[in-house]
Amino acid sequence: MNEPSQHKLSILEKSGYAMGDAAANLVWRGALAYLAIFYTDTLGISAAAAALLLLLVRLSDGMTDIVMGMVADRTQSRHGRFRPWILWSAPVLGLFMVLAFTAPDLSPGMKLAWAYFTYIGLTLAYTVNNVPYSALMGVMTPSHNERSVLSGYRFAGAFLGGILVMGFTPMMVEYFGQGDSAQGYQRTMYVFAALLVTLCVITFVTTRERVESAVNQASLGKELKDLAFNLPLIIVPLMAISAFFYAVTQEPDARYQLDPIITGIVSLLVLAATGYFVRRLIRMPESATTPSQRDLIDLLTNKPWLMVLGLGFLTMLFNGIKYGVIAYYFTHYVGDAALAGIYFMVLLAVSIVAALVAGYLGRLLGKKTLFIISLAVSGALTCGLFYLPPDGYWMFTVNVAWIPLLEGSLEMRIYWVYVLGGAAEFFAAFMPVLTFSMLGDTADYSEWKHGRRATGLFYSAGTFIQKTGGGFAGALVLVVLAGYGYVGTDPETIKAATAGMVHLMSWIPALFAFLAILLLVVYPLNAERMNQIEYELRQRRRDAGVSDS
Repeated sequence: MNEPSQHKLSILEKSGYAMGDAAANLVWRGALAYLAIFYTDTLGISAAAAALLLLLVRLSDGMTDIVMGMVADRTQSRHGRFRPWILWSAPVLGLFMVLAFTAPDLSPGMKLAWAYFTYIGLTLAYTVNNVPYSALMGVMTPSHNERSVLSGYRFAGAFLGGILVMGFTPMMVEYFGQGDSAQGYQRTMYVFAALLVTLCVITFVTTRERVESAVNQASLGKELKDLAFNLPLIIVPLMAISAFFYAVTQEPDARYQLDPIITGIVSLLVLAATGYFVRRLIRMPESATTPSQRDLIDLLTNKPWLMVLGLGFLTMLFNGIKYGVIAYYFTHYVGDAALAGIYFMVLLAVSIVAALVAGYLGRLLGKKTLFIISLAVSGALTCGLFYLPPDGYWMFTVNVAWIPLLEGSLEMRIYWVYVLGGAAEFFAAFMPVLTFSMLGDTADYSEWKHGRRATGLFYSAGTFIQKTGGGFAGALVLVVLAGYGYVGTDPETIKAATAGMVHLMSWIPALFAFLAILLLVVYPLNAERMNQIEYELRQRRRDAGVSDS
């Protein structure tokens, strides 16, 4: 089945779309890479308190993704459903980007409160911006192959934004701060916030929404009210998980002490009860449910979507842990913070190339096969970082005479960190490209199966797994460091925690990559099935007089 020519997107439109994720990643990757170390080393928050902050805010913010997906699906404007939100939210997102990296002169308790306020604001603004942005991919073209290529462009843009914020932040902080890291971080974020707004405007101007479908346009207010009745199914489990996490990470002098065993048992019971009520909701007849409930039921009964959700979560843990510990690893283990910025730039430069070829390799090998290869190879190479000894000596002879500027053991270790890390990142960069492309496939599958399409809601899963996976990844980094007694202002505890930094750079994230392979083995939407679904949907839309061009 040949792909209609009108479904192909121009390079200008694909590049313009990519700028939106370059903007988002100024926030996303900036927070992922530097917010934890900003909290512990500049703002003076303890590692345990920062870990709880990152997890609680990310988990609670996941609920807003669902709401924003519904709002975006039902938005009506002359500019479309999704594009206006990208434009409107940009200034607010830039503002909170600056505030989150601002260190006011307050008491320790008020500093923690400030961190909660600004991080909550940052994640909410990110939701309003990025959920519609992600959904936009699903309506720019109905072709699943073209979406794969578009997803590659998107993440090339994402990695470009990552290069800017991850690579240049240490140098800019030093330049603007002149020894005052608080001032340096704030002024650096002013620059990135201005760039963010500019890039969002470019995306708005250069993109177009094409795919329309018969989406239920019931009153948004009524549907949100209906959704509120189902929110306990989300809120209560999150509260239980958060309580357990607090119990296992609480500091000895914490004001409120919780027993880890009791909270763990309660969490398991809550999760079991939630599963029971979800099954009851799924079994309700269609006549007894509201449109918003039907949308949620479509999600919960969509096995490919649930698998992609799990894949996205595991791969976010894999990538998030690695990125979350890099600043600590180079600052404290290697002993040169500037090398962290260079390392980020190397990783993301490699990622741009990988993202641009991912769509074409997905066509050649199939998304499923390419995903398995990327997980296996990247996980294995990441494990290799564990076997780099601090003194630079190897258990076997390595001829490095051809490598310039390697005159000492430290240089040799750094070289192999760059080589192994860069090679692992090339394959890891395929993962988000494939995940978001596969989300579009699951939306097509749902429309094919149920006759309904909720693109924004389906793609809200993308930002949801980014936030929850990133929250757990960032929290896990800090929990491991806290387990080693890490205190950002105490050199002795920092030295004692360097072993944990090595583990976090190597086998700990690799475990999640290997677990993700198990999900992919049973993933059902291969290329042949998607071609058939796409063909049948095209015929249905033509019969219904609905445009997809």
